[in-house]
Amino acid sequence: MSGKLIFQDLSSVPLQPGTLYLVATPIGNMEDITLRAIRTLRDCDLIAAEDTRRTGLLLKRLGLVKQQVSTHKFNEAKRSSDIVSRLNQGETIALVSDAGTPGISDPGLRIVEAVLDADLRVESVPGACALIVALTVSGLSTDEFHFCGFLPVKSGKRASRLSDLLKLPGTLVLYESPYRILKLLNELLEAVPNRQLVLARELTKKFEQIHRGTAEEILGLYLNKKPKGEFVVLIGPATELPMNKPSEDVR
Repeated sequence: MSGKLIFQDLSSVPLQPGTLYLVATPIGNMEDITLRAIRTLRDCDLIAAEDTRRTGLLLKRLGLVKQQVSTHKFNEAKRSSDIVSRLNQGETIALVSDAGTPGISDPGLRIVEAVLDADLRVESVPGACALIVALTVSGLSTDEFHFCGFLPVKSGKRASRLSDLLKLPGTLVLYESPYRILKLLNELLEAVPNRQLVLARELTKKFEQIHRGTAEEILGLYLNKKPKGEFVVLIGPATELPMNKPSEDVR
């Protein structure tokens, strides 16, 4: 990807001083970076990155060299005051997570709260978000959905939280790691064996996979292989019509 060629098409509208820009970055496919995101990363004074090494690779592919500062869940509180101070001096700062939209099961909320409390400006530069990608291809109802992020790790809190969520109307959307996805499928098998599920992994990448079916049917797909990658799990409403059969789509 040639940064020089891309930049020829970018707007020359300047960034607004004293603004925190929430910049969505690709969750897999590099073509999902927007022209507006590239312009913001190019023109900002500082990039606050969840992982500067990972963002550094993105910047390299875009042909950019920018100052970065590490901004993750373990230093959000301290970093917030630094960011507010720099914004007060008129700087423009782009906040990015490792992939997707900052603040969606990623660091960002504390910083946004601090910036708004300081009566400073926050602007979203929208783009890729695994939640929306998975929901729109799921085939489940999108009239009402509830995004619940990651379930608690500890068994007691996890069971209580899942029980409460399953009472909600509409489609449920969860994120889950490869280390706990089979545990979640077994929990759903016990709690809602007839609900329609969709598992999405490697979204937007070469080996994107979408599994559809009941918990039992999807568990059968993992009898002889180990789950890999981050998962988006969608749980259909109690009234969702059954799908024809479990499927494994690979794109």
